[in-house]
Amino acid sequence: MKEVRLHGRGGQGTGKASEIIVYAAVQENMYATAVPYFGFERSGAPVSAFVRIDDDVIWPKTQVYNPDCVVVLDPTVRRAVPLFEGVKDGACLVINCDEQLVAELDLPEEIADVGWVDATKISLDELGRNVPNTTMLGAFARVAGWLGWEQLARRSADIFGEPNYTAVKRGYEEVQILNHRIRR
Repeated sequence: MKEVRLHGRGGQGTGKASEIIVYAAVQENMYATAVPYFGFERSGAPVSAFVRIDDDVIWPKTQVYNPDCVVVLDPTVRRAVPLFEGVKDGACLVINCDEQLVAELDLPEEIADVGWVDATKISLDELGRNVPNTTMLGAFARVAGWLGWEQLARRSADIFGEPNYTAVKRGYEEVQILNHRIRR
């Protein structure tokens, strides 16, 4: 089973991103579940969502405590929540930021691959507002490699409109990937 923990802020589409991952996994003949966690339900407050993907039936319906992948829609949330708590050895990080911030992150040794993309810029370019969730779905697809970006893009366009297809595609194409273990 693959487990994903997504972190963002209210209004960025973190919960909806988890639902789109589940939809895409089911379309690719896998089982998947999503569990959102909103805490304080207000715009700008830290939000988390949890996803499980497997080839078999998934029974746990709880938060993800030991993720294989951490997706960060807003880099400022790292000051509010413990992003790397419980990450599995070999986990990947997908973060909305630039290369300079990646260099400044205190990454645990369990993180194997780091993917970063300026999802804020892409969402402003494509959607006209800072809603990085669909761009981050494309980056997630490429870094984790568990799902194809096309299913994520189609579902994003169905829910949010056609420009989101391009946002997912750009996230997939523009994400930069660093093997953290080689860098150390």
